[in-house]
Amino acid sequence: MTATQNKVLKFEDLGLMDYQTAFDFQENLMKSVIDQKLKNRDRTDDLFDETSNYLLFVEHPHVYTLGKSGDEHNMLANSEKLKEIDATFVKTNRGGDITYHGFGQLVGYPIIDLDNFKSDIHLYMRNLEEVIIRTIAEYGLKGERSEGETGVWLDVGKPYARKICALGVKTSKWVTMHGFALNVNTNLAYFDYIIACGIKDKGVTSLKAEREKEFSAHEIAELKNKIKCHFEEVFEAEIN
Repeated sequence: MTATQNKVLKFEDLGLMDYQTAFDFQENLMKSVIDQKLKNRDRTDDLFDETSNYLLFVEHPHVYTLGKSGDEHNMLANSEKLKEIDATFVKTNRGGDITYHGFGQLVGYPIIDLDNFKSDIHLYMRNLEEVIIRTIAEYGLKGERSEGETGVWLDVGKPYARKICALGVKTSKWVTMHGFALNVNTNLAYFDYIIACGIKDKGVTSLKAEREKEFSAHEIAELKNKIKCHFEEVFEAEIN
């Protein structure tokens, strides 16, 4: 536990950025926070330097990412098909199985020191879900959790249950990276080439599909602000 808990997050919207560049950006921030924690170990309270927290928003070009515990057999497209659909395939260090990122999807990467909040990864995941549940409620959608499956779902327990937001994180010394991927204007056809999150019997959806309308740039900006506001509420934090 830190001597003082810094609950301020520095926000940055990275815009459209390829997955590897965004990964490197996240990892550098994560390493800087961990380095600060290690320096603080041998410091007195008077010399203690608060660790930083960050919230990044980004949109990726078409990419399939496989988590460290994932099964490559859940990638259904071969290299020729990936080239045809202008997508790439990347193995990454987050938890979880395979997912898709692409145009029209809002990806959030919190790089935070959980010692500034609660040092509980399960609570952290549930809080991320809660942020999205509260956000999509403003669009008339009832987001839910599905037992044993991370993310935010609609119509849990019904044959047409579907995921609208995927989650996958990595932690080291209680510092997080990766985060959530909310389908907004996402082309859901790209999910046809994977067994999303390794779950065979459930589908995926988007805000566009559920609301039956394309979200404009202005509406997406409003959506981002709503997510930030609910993040502040759930985590009792400040984003600037």
